[in-house]
Amino acid sequence: MSIETPDPYAVDDASVAPQPSEHVSRGIEVIPKEYFAAFVLTTCCFALWGFANDITNPLVKVFKEVFQISNTQSSLVQFAFYGGYFTMALPAAYFIRKFSYKGAIMVGFTLYAVGALLSIPASLNQNFWIFIAGFYVLTFGLAFLETSCNPYILAMGPPETATQRLNLAQAFNPIGSLTGMVIATTIIAPNLQVGEFRSSMENKEPAAVAYVEADYPSGLPNFEEEFGTLDAAVSKGLANMQVSDPAAFKTMQLHDLAVVRTPYVVIAIVVLCFLGLFAVTKMPTFASEHPDAPMTEIIGRLLSKAHYREGVIAQAFYVGAQITCWTFIIHYGMELVSLSLAEAQTWNIAAMVIFLTSRFVCTFLLKYISPGKLLASLAAAAIAFTAGAIFIEGKTGLICLVLISACMSLMFPTIYGIALKGLPAEEAKLGSAGLIMAIVGGALLPLLQGKFIDELGVRNSFYLPMICFVAIAIFGIRTFTRFENPEASAT
Repeated sequence: MSIETPDPYAVDDASVAPQPSEHVSRGIEVIPKEYFAAFVLTTCCFALWGFANDITNPLVKVFKEVFQISNTQSSLVQFAFYGGYFTMALPAAYFIRKFSYKGAIMVGFTLYAVGALLSIPASLNQNFWIFIAGFYVLTFGLAFLETSCNPYILAMGPPETATQRLNLAQAFNPIGSLTGMVIATTIIAPNLQVGEFRSSMENKEPAAVAYVEADYPSGLPNFEEEFGTLDAAVSKGLANMQVSDPAAFKTMQLHDLAVVRTPYVVIAIVVLCFLGLFAVTKMPTFASEHPDAPMTEIIGRLLSKAHYREGVIAQAFYVGAQITCWTFIIHYGMELVSLSLAEAQTWNIAAMVIFLTSRFVCTFLLKYISPGKLLASLAAAAIAFTAGAIFIEGKTGLICLVLISACMSLMFPTIYGIALKGLPAEEAKLGSAGLIMAIVGGALLPLLQGKFIDELGVRNSFYLPMICFVAIAIFGIRTFTRFENPEASAT
């Protein structure tokens, strides 16, 4: 039996998306009691996809060494992972229109689990491409979850508090991300034999040095003083081991892929438990009084609106910048600061803690600063920190790279809110799918940056996210000079 409720975007006679910068009237419930259980259950989904996102980032570097492939090839991990969002966002939106939010969430859980479980045949067969297929299918599930959960949370209560509900739910996303990072640091990284090989090379132990003696006839360089030389020696040593001692290399490969497999099997079990929980739980449905217009008509109306059109583009640049900065912190730390994988991942965790803290700070600042101005200011600061990562050497450059996360913290929901502002309900539902499709930036830009690393080096590759932040700054400026200015919008 469906529960008839007012449309979450309805204001007086016009259905419009919630305004992220407006003050919420006191006394209006953020989460009505009748939706509390559904809200809690749906909010768990935000943590689950955050976990998947950030346990995968370190694998770009791990797979490069375990499979002995280039940075460009290893970046296919992110290409597949975020490409799944682009592929499945519109089908997810269509499924929601045809069936229900609950049904879409259950489909998302199913695809999530199937993708995670593909790590079993991938690891047993030492097959990089099955891993890639698994990540692709897994993010089919994440696309269903994100496309359904965001508007579902908005619908669970008064439209005046919709943005507060969404911000509260999104706060659990970085908690899931931190969990994924901690597991990558404490379970995956310390147990990898390629990590042990790296330590042996760093300590110049004979067993490791034997594989690179021909490459360094004058002896190994001073790894502590010459940044980047340790990573180069490790890569040469593993490549030589694969050729001269294939049995030992295969044993190492099997062991490390089994380590990678374990958390994916565990998360698949957790996700299947949530699937069962949703199946037996009565969740609210939100029926519209009037059927939505055809999708092609709605898409045409959306594309005619500049703030939505530009918001989707800005979101693609943002997700690309976020994923490149977080993924290649590992490369930056290991290749330019001579850190181990676990140490480099610790810096990644620090970036996420800063990201989470800054999100709460920036949410508070939105009470006093318009979304456009705050977005432009954060993008300008990100440009400055990215320049520091490029031009300043050693740990100071790495600190600059980590501090970019403080600037990125509120970009996704802010761009999301700006893009959907003022849209009728039927446009906002489909518009959210377009913004999820924009996550494809996280597929394309890491692949391009991996190629830049191969050809230009790690440091110079960060010109790419700098360009992304310039594009976001332009969108922020246009937002507060035009989209947030009624007089300018009318012209």
